Amino acid sequence: MPRFYFDVFDGETTTVDRIGLDLDNDLEQVRDLAIDALPDIAREKLPNGDRAEFTVTVRDEAGFDIFRAILSFRAEWIGRTKG
Repeated sequence: MPRFYFDVFDGETTTVDRIGLDLDNDLEQVRDLAIDALPDIAREKLPNGDRAEFTVTVRDEAGFDIFRAILSFRAEWIGRTKG
């Protein structure tokens, strides 16, 4: 059973997954797990500013990046200035 590693960039820091997950070589499951992690990461690290980007990069057993999911956050006032 192949092992996949899910590295996380939370807008400030990259956390390298050194443990990984054994999955049934189901790349659709790899994709789903990476995407599903993004909202939780964003909730924990919502920015003080108006923009952020959160990334999960998946590596295979050989250490090659095989998938990346990115969530961009942007907040802005519409039609008026803050205040």
